Amino acid sequence: MGNPVGWFEIYVQDMKRARTFYEAVFGLALTHMEMPGMEMWAFPMEQQGASGVSGALIRMQGLASGGNSTIVYFSCKDCGVEAGKAARAGGSVHKDKTSIGEHGFFALVLDTEGNMIGLHSMA
Repeated sequence: MGNPVGWFEIYVQDMKRARTFYEAVFGLALTHMEMPGMEMWAFPMEQQGASGVSGALIRMQGLASGGNSTIVYFSCKDCGVEAGKAARAGGSVHKDKTSIGEHGFFALVLDTEGNMIGLHSMA
């Protein structure tokens, strides 16, 4: 198994303002990604042989910026399985396993302290 964290998301309300900030601070260009139900701009990423993880700025109805607006995604074989385990371990499921097309599936869960984490799988 590789590193447990596979992706991050930073939720924003004003995408233009947020993109300008991150591109200026880190001297990079974010890339638009087509995703159903959300606006997503990804940080640069290398698919193979690179260390670390990448992520994106996300604007999605119902998820506000500030507070707990950064979500760390843990890689899973089947995110629906881990979502069930989170609920049984005292947490709760915020969003059930959901398809994101060619990018696989995700689920959002709350831990026992109220922190939201993401789960991602290709199946």
